[in-house]
Amino acid sequence: MRGDDQQTGYMFSYVSPDERVPADHPLRPIRRMTDAVLARLSPRFDRLYSDIGRPSVAPEKLLRALLLQALYTVRSERLLMEQLHYNLLFRWFVGLSMDDPVWTPTVFSKNRDRLLEGDIAQAFFLEVRAEARAAGLLSDEHFTVDGTLLEAWASQKSFRPKDDPDDPPSDDATSRNPTVNFRGEARANDTHQSTTDPDARLYKKASGQEAKLAYLGHVLTENRNGLIIDALVTHATGTAERDAAGAMVADLPATGRVTVGGDKNYDTKGFVHQLREMGVTPHVAQYPETPHRGSAIDARTTHHPGYAVSQQKRKLVEQCFGWMKTVGLLRKLRHRGGARVNWIFIFTAAAFNLVRMRTLLAQPA
Repeated sequence: MRGDDQQTGYMFSYVSPDERVPADHPLRPIRRMTDAVLARLSPRFDRLYSDIGRPSVAPEKLLRALLLQALYTVRSERLLMEQLHYNLLFRWFVGLSMDDPVWTPTVFSKNRDRLLEGDIAQAFFLEVRAEARAAGLLSDEHFTVDGTLLEAWASQKSFRPKDDPDDPPSDDATSRNPTVNFRGEARANDTHQSTTDPDARLYKKASGQEAKLAYLGHVLTENRNGLIIDALVTHATGTAERDAAGAMVADLPATGRVTVGGDKNYDTKGFVHQLREMGVTPHVAQYPETPHRGSAIDARTTHHPGYAVSQQKRKLVEQCFGWMKTVGLLRKLRHRGGARVNWIFIFTAAAFNLVRMRTLLAQPA
């Protein structure tokens, strides 16, 4: 017998959103870990808000919504708000009932910027890391450091001389997006700056590649499970990776002698000496011998079996960057300004850790 296609219109439902989400849904363990982290951050949230005035977007709901944006590759706050209107799973994760109104994208973005001022991303990341440490998922001895290029949300046409920021001459001045020819023009970060994102720098990761307006994102991972221990964003310069690595390694707790792996970009006498001064064994990849440059790592380090293990384990860091750039939408940034880019990079690193922890904790002991 054929079923009836009658439209019932409005009707009451006595089933809560929590009951509609399957018990084995992969978001459930992430929601449990996130709620535990947010509960510990509640006193910090209290210090960010006044006791009077109109209620803001609850910071717990805002952070859960930002997590969903990273986990489900939602490319804008406007699309995120649209999903929250009709996606029951999203409403359940954020903590909205079926009748709760959804915020406008502008209100959501302004409330997110308030959390930027309170450095909440770093606090959230540290609490997620504490969850991983409590679960016994972190190594205290063996680490890997690496950096990646983050393309800024600014075009090459915005990169103009600092002393003459007017529009450059073009073939078609009447067009909204005129063609501009930079051939033969000397362009450098010392003399030029982006009018769209002044913190971005013209940079290329390797010779032969195209120079782009970009930032550099850096992570320090532990070698047991590839979880991120520290993360930060810096200006894109030739020494930024080693400078950031030194700062992150210096923040490691003093639990004994540790090893730090890295690619051949970290194989410099200055960086290797810096690590050894801190009591850290450098397990960086050796730079190929050339007439003009040799390796700062010799057989005293490479003959140990642990060095070969570090060279294998250091490739786990690429999984972090791969997830953050593809799923977390950091290949082409959606935010401008160094502070905001650093905030979203650290928060995305925390999202990666939550996904990785969910997988690791689900495995049989």
